[in-house]
Amino acid sequence: MSTHSEYHGPADCPAIIPVFPLPGALLLPRGQMPLNIFEPRYLAMVDDALRGDRMIGMIQPDPDSAASQHPKLFRVGCAGRITQYAETGDGRYLISLTGITRFRLTGEVASAEAYRRCQVSYDEFAVDFQARAGEDTVDRAGVLKALRDFVESNDLKVDWAGIDEAPNEALVNALCMMSPFGIREKQAMLEAADLKTRAEILIAVTQMELLRGSGPEPTMQ
Repeated sequence: MSTHSEYHGPADCPAIIPVFPLPGALLLPRGQMPLNIFEPRYLAMVDDALRGDRMIGMIQPDPDSAASQHPKLFRVGCAGRITQYAETGDGRYLISLTGITRFRLTGEVASAEAYRRCQVSYDEFAVDFQARAGEDTVDRAGVLKALRDFVESNDLKVDWAGIDEAPNEALVNALCMMSPFGIREKQAMLEAADLKTRAEILIAVTQMELLRGSGPEPTMQ
């Protein structure tokens, strides 16, 4: 479900949003992220978001402070809108976020709620509101070669027909979101200036993992 018809630029997005700090979770514009919500504070966050604009900011905690009860957050995350929602019989929520735009965290807002709320700016990410921006500059052949090498190295199966049909933006962003790489690598993909740069980071990180010969457990499907 696309929600971009409602968001034409930074002015259409809320200046204060709840944030969900989750290591290794990468949401990108127009990407789909399923989430299994079970902690009471995040159940409350979803309830409040559904009563409002349905926006939640996905952001990674800095790994240097991740063990803290109140970890420092990276400065850039991605705002998503709840586009699917279901309740389970055991008190969980199953939701799906559709990525809208990246944001820069400018401050944290004091709140009585158990979850965190932040003041954010979208101004430097205006390109995120333009679907398929910069697709013509992507090295698609390089992306596909890196994917094939990774798949062969890890004995994985992929839907090559679906990949061949995917536009460059959908292909690059989906592969980045599904990739099994580390927190800092995913943050670099998130903060890439444009789609071309994001694809180059994906290729480089994949090649480095293959050269190491032993990386994280593969999760691409």
